[in-house]
Amino acid sequence: MKKIEFNTSKALFLLLATFYFSVSYSQNLMEYKGVVLDQNNKKELALADVSLTNSNISTITNKEGEFSIKVPKNQLNESLIISFLGYKQQKVKLSEIDNDNAKIYLAPAATILASVDIVRPKDAYDLVKKTLSLKGENYLTENAYMTGFYRESIKKRNRNASLAEAIVSIEKQPYTNYKSDKITLIKSRKQTNYNRLDTLALKLQGGPFGSLYADMIKYPDYVFNNETIKYYDFSFEQSTEKNGRMVYVVNFKQNSNYTMPLYYGKLYIDSQTYALTSADYNLNVENKAKASSFFVKKKPNRVEITPTEANYKVTYRVKNGKWYYSYSNMLLTFIVDWKGKLFNSKYTLNSEMAITDWNLDNNTISSNENKRLRPSSILQDEVSGFTDPEFWGEYNIIEPEKSIESAIRKISRNLDKS
Repeated sequence: MKKIEFNTSKALFLLLATFYFSVSYSQNLMEYKGVVLDQNNKKELALADVSLTNSNISTITNKEGEFSIKVPKNQLNESLIISFLGYKQQKVKLSEIDNDNAKIYLAPAATILASVDIVRPKDAYDLVKKTLSLKGENYLTENAYMTGFYRESIKKRNRNASLAEAIVSIEKQPYTNYKSDKITLIKSRKQTNYNRLDTLALKLQGGPFGSLYADMIKYPDYVFNNETIKYYDFSFEQSTEKNGRMVYVVNFKQNSNYTMPLYYGKLYIDSQTYALTSADYNLNVENKAKASSFFVKKKPNRVEITPTEANYKVTYRVKNGKWYYSYSNMLLTFIVDWKGKLFNSKYTLNSEMAITDWNLDNNTISSNENKRLRPSSILQDEVSGFTDPEFWGEYNIIEPEKSIESAIRKISRNLDKS
């Protein structure tokens, strides 16, 4: 598969997650940067949604709770909306971000959920079936033209060995048909330290397509299809809340009647519309040989590649009553064992895609057919962008985590020497 403080008010003292803002200007854009922390335990809130009102501009926080978002100067009268599962949604006016050392506090959702659990459907399996059947009512039923930011990295042990980033345009097909989405490459950059990979060039085949396939509403065959869904056990967990709406939490795992690897995890289903709002799930890798066949299509005879983890995340946003794919993340961990070598190697492959803008007109999609990606595509080694400070231009990206920032600096220094 820099910091501008927002004027405080009494309401701020009721909130419990912290944002630090920064602002920079670039021609017709203003960039806001921040970090999201839980004030109680100081833990970073990764994958929190950050979006601009009256637009489709959005981003998410990285693993360290950091985000950046570029706002057109003709929309500076708008607000940022920040939401996180289990917290109250908060709106912050851009015009109020005007001093240093801003701290904005978000309150966890304090709604009593017991009554919601009482009225939820009695059978979790039936709820999941209903969720999958309502894609025509709940999700986009016409072509959407999206701009996405894609990042993939390969680590050997805990050190970056390969890093790639890309801006792509996506022609997202309606959820009611079976046509596959189309992806066109706008810009990309990649650098690989093949010495660190020990001649084994692990690559994420499919690139951005692998991220799109985590959209289980559009591509249900990868997790729940008409044949495999009966081999899952479903159960309810205590409900939660997002954006002021109650969310059912459904646990699922494969039962003992099916031997091929299936998935286990959690589904978050809107209690009003029965739409899937997000999912966090893993492939069952207990049967290592069969699990390996999911990912390894070709390898040298003297090497064994064993997956130890395969985690997937997908989230959706809603606008005008219709939900759409907004973010996905895939984390794969492998043990690579060469015959004749004393020690094996651990590799971690991570890819993520965030939709940063979209509309229903095709003026977003790139018309360059030469850069149209195929599902079998692998991002090529294009390194010039690392030394270009204007490389990403007007595009919104996912703020890099510090380990990736370090890798970029090292790559840039190597390029400067070459």
